[in-house]
Amino acid sequence: MTTSRQAIDAEPAVAGESQTALQTARRQLARAAELVDIDPSVVARLTHPRKVVEVTIPIERDDGSVAVYRGYRAQHDSVRGPHKGGLRYHPEVTSDECVGLAMWMTWKCAVMDLPFGGAKGGVVVDPKDLSEAERERLTRRFAQELRETVGPMRDIPAPDMGTDAQTMAWFMDAYSMQEGETTPGVVTGKPPVIGGSHGREEAPGRSVALVTRAALDYYERDLATTTVAVQGYGSVGANAARLLDEWGATVVAVSDVNGAAYDPDGLDVASIPTHDEEPEAVTRAADEVLPNEDLLELDVDVLIPAAVGNVLTAENAGDVRADLVVEGANGPTTVAADELFEARDVPVIPDILANAGGVTVSYFEWLQDINRRQWSHDRVHQELNAEMERAWDAVRDAYESRDVTWRDAAYAVALDRLSAAHDARGLWP
Repeated sequence: MTTSRQAIDAEPAVAGESQTALQTARRQLARAAELVDIDPSVVARLTHPRKVVEVTIPIERDDGSVAVYRGYRAQHDSVRGPHKGGLRYHPEVTSDECVGLAMWMTWKCAVMDLPFGGAKGGVVVDPKDLSEAERERLTRRFAQELRETVGPMRDIPAPDMGTDAQTMAWFMDAYSMQEGETTPGVVTGKPPVIGGSHGREEAPGRSVALVTRAALDYYERDLATTTVAVQGYGSVGANAARLLDEWGATVVAVSDVNGAAYDPDGLDVASIPTHDEEPEAVTRAADEVLPNEDLLELDVDVLIPAAVGNVLTAENAGDVRADLVVEGANGPTTVAADELFEARDVPVIPDILANAGGVTVSYFEWLQDINRRQWSHDRVHQELNAEMERAWDAVRDAYESRDVTWRDAAYAVALDRLSAAHDARGLWP
């Protein structure tokens, strides 16, 4: 069923440490709208999602019992193209979280100048509580429930927290069976053998590393003498850490949920298993272990929060000693922390630019699926490098010309493009 969201924001977005993704996204939109020449009616439209779908998903468990789960798909804005965004399996998935994350996807696609709008979805479930067979049944039923909502020219899901390439393969197969034809373009992040793109999994981490290198160059810092701490050693954090290490930086700390491996002389990050390679193995590979919160306060040149949202807050922002923060996760910095970093002149490169490699290579995958022609790994890297450079240049120009923070500059670029598209298309009478 489709849920009306007209009342979703009677409540104002407030600055505080209990803020939701939706509150943060709306507050950031309101602030950025003050920086650009944009019709207030467009801002009003961007404050609300286009649609939120809520479904129930009954599945048979391995023991023969039946369990029923809730699923959501939020579609924020499609003025520039089909909706695009991840599907997550997590016990704390909510409708409002999906809306907030969908808004971020809209900004991210616009910053990268991709012909997509934002979406996000998920199921309220702990995937660790399900067997592989149960996850498959859940995914296939979810695909059926969303059949009228998704599609290669409507809304294209991708992996997110608790989902992976196999999840996308099941989703694509279920959708294709219902449509009566193989439709690889309905999702991205699939295995390459069924239409996925080479380089998709490492793309968000690669873009974080590329943007970190660009920012260091902008501030005339030598990568070879740069120290880096990375919170979160999943796909994003591990790929960013390994690339930066390969390029000459010294990665002194990485972490997972159990704590941080730390060596002031530099870690051999290539030898530390990622979460996908060996879950929760970071501390087992460490000589010295720190609490996760201590990693955020290390005296390093670059801090990359690449785990979860809201880890940099009003309580700890004053203790962060990094000279530069590059957001690998979605929404790791609260509004209050952002203001403290701005007051301290600590640059924060925002998530909607830094980790946008994922949706960019998803766009490449979508193009490959439409044209039924797969690109090489090298071509994907070359195209991603070029797209990230173009996006960096656009945000840097806005940063310099508008004399604002990096986050505000990225939002200004996104809103300029969204505003132009809304003005050109108008409002259906």
